[in-house]
Amino acid sequence: MTAPAGAPPLAPTTLDLIGNTPLVRLAGPSAAAGCDIFGKCEFANPGASVKDRAALWIVRDAEARGSLRPGGTIVEGTAGNTGIGLALVANALGYKSVIVMPETQSREKMDTLRALGAELVLVPAAPFSNPGHFVHTSRRLAEETPGAVWANQFDNVANRRAHIESTAPEIWEQMEHRIDGFTCSVGTGGTLAGVGLGLKAFDESVTIALTDPHGAALYSWYAEGELRSEGTSVAEGIGQGRVTANLEGAPIDTQFRISDEEGLEWVARLLQEEGLCTGLSTGINVAGAVALGRQLVAQGKADARVATILCDTGFRYLSSLYNAEWLAAKGLPVFPWLAQ
Repeated sequence: MTAPAGAPPLAPTTLDLIGNTPLVRLAGPSAAAGCDIFGKCEFANPGASVKDRAALWIVRDAEARGSLRPGGTIVEGTAGNTGIGLALVANALGYKSVIVMPETQSREKMDTLRALGAELVLVPAAPFSNPGHFVHTSRRLAEETPGAVWANQFDNVANRRAHIESTAPEIWEQMEHRIDGFTCSVGTGGTLAGVGLGLKAFDESVTIALTDPHGAALYSWYAEGELRSEGTSVAEGIGQGRVTANLEGAPIDTQFRISDEEGLEWVARLLQEEGLCTGLSTGINVAGAVALGRQLVAQGKADARVATILCDTGFRYLSSLYNAEWLAAKGLPVFPWLAQ
């Protein structure tokens, strides 16, 4: 049989499956914004999240610098998705992986990491100022483990380089060099800063927007120049209280703050109307894209085109986001089909 027209090219290695993800026009968000909203389907990566890109670039950078040698160990602190990406990349290249994660993250992420063969270390959730924070714990473990490297995804700029070199050019080509705005939320800052820098290199007029959940401090940083958080969010992997090295110099033009309730509304609509099962970070991103689209339309760009990131699969949150009892316990609206 011959490959159908438009089929992806043959991948020479499994690591070449990372990236080159599809871009899709989202009908509901486009109608709500009054312009075209597009989602980059990062759940199509082998590890089912956008973090596969950072994982691959971080490992290749460590190899190039000579700090990661055959048989070595990769240690990282993560909310889960970067750990999953690192575990898969480590397996493909013959390394071991040790992942430190807050015990508040979803059970599915923990089970996935164990299934992938990573050594999983769970720690209590703590503020970044606490020495027991998962990032600090992972750094100490890397220092104590012979032959180990610390991935350091928050301040290792190989993270954002992944998006400068891969995600941004992909979006630019997929949107046929016609894009007016891009937005996403921030965990490490690598995706927003990297895509922003990459797109601005193609067209300086592209509007780059931060979409921040409640409980994070970056909205106020870009709006008022002060790191101040308001409210809380149950979203995993996003929400930042400091300006990371990946985020330094990011070309942020505007910012939006999105509640969990608004994000959950889009999670529900994406599933019911578009057949996409996603996590809350994606719902928050889509809400931000709608807000950016409306802003651009109000500024006179009636045919605006906005892109965002569909971060990961909702199958990673079956015990939380898609669990009626969990949602009710958090004081969040329960999806109607779960309440029946």
